[in-house]
Amino acid sequence: MANIRDIAKRTGYSVSTISRVINNHPYVDEQKRQEILTVMAELNYVPNHTARNLSYGKTKNIGVIVPFVNHPYYDQLVKGITEEAFTQKYKVTLLPTNYDAATEKNYLNELAAKSFDGIIITSKSNSLEVIADYLKFGKIVLCEDVRVEGLSSVFIDRKGSFRESLNYLKDQGVEKIGLTLGRTGKRSNNSKLAMQLCEELFPRFDPELMRWGCQEAEDGLAVANFFKQNQVDGIFSNGDEVAAGIIEGYGKEKAPLIVGQENLFISRVLKFPTIDHHLPECGRKAFEALITEETQRIKIPYTFVKHNERT
Repeated sequence: MANIRDIAKRTGYSVSTISRVINNHPYVDEQKRQEILTVMAELNYVPNHTARNLSYGKTKNIGVIVPFVNHPYYDQLVKGITEEAFTQKYKVTLLPTNYDAATEKNYLNELAAKSFDGIIITSKSNSLEVIADYLKFGKIVLCEDVRVEGLSSVFIDRKGSFRESLNYLKDQGVEKIGLTLGRTGKRSNNSKLAMQLCEELFPRFDPELMRWGCQEAEDGLAVANFFKQNQVDGIFSNGDEVAAGIIEGYGKEKAPLIVGQENLFISRVLKFPTIDHHLPECGRKAFEALITEETQRIKIPYTFVKHNERT
């Protein structure tokens, strides 16, 4: 395999001149550039960009830790991250964990090994203390509100959006509310917030009317009968696909008033209210925070969308 010295020998130009052409340096005579590029093509020379970037201290590659790769919430976050990364000519490597702390830590060890310039964590499994210990190896941005020195955070306004959604349900006359949540039995900050606000706003709130492990439409379909049997008159769902599954599960019976999340197309089709957390924008801002030197804390505003509710 040809190397840079072979090209220098064939062209008669110095190794430094060849290097400037490979790195698109502007101050190279155009005739020299074309001669060198011609010889590179003849020798089938492919620059080792990984080695070159490491010599500069940059890989132009970032890691994005996600619990799942087939979930609308994370799809939208990743969409924003990749769109912004590509404009800056960065590569994006998705790092799924399925909420396994050891797997997540292995990815952080890859940051320590300089596989990435930095890592965006869309949802964490390890403690903030464990994660912060890796800041000496590269920039880390979390997609949740954290206040740890050196850790940047770009997060959606869940407290505001949850409160507005639950107040909406209350204003519509809902008294007996059902709640769907994500991680099975694990009280994430989001789950704790939803439960806390339900307890605050609904005197009749019963924790037994919460259903865990709801991620997709099939999960909503599976819990619909539970809500029917318990005669809830309102449901705050953790996602539009889950909400759509619940509505389908009610069949010919009229489903209770449901509020979803993330303003997916299905919420427009079925005309149920939802929250748009502007996740692509959150992803774009997370990437921008990753490639800047200063520590940032950015809150992304939400929009409550009614979609001319079902009648």
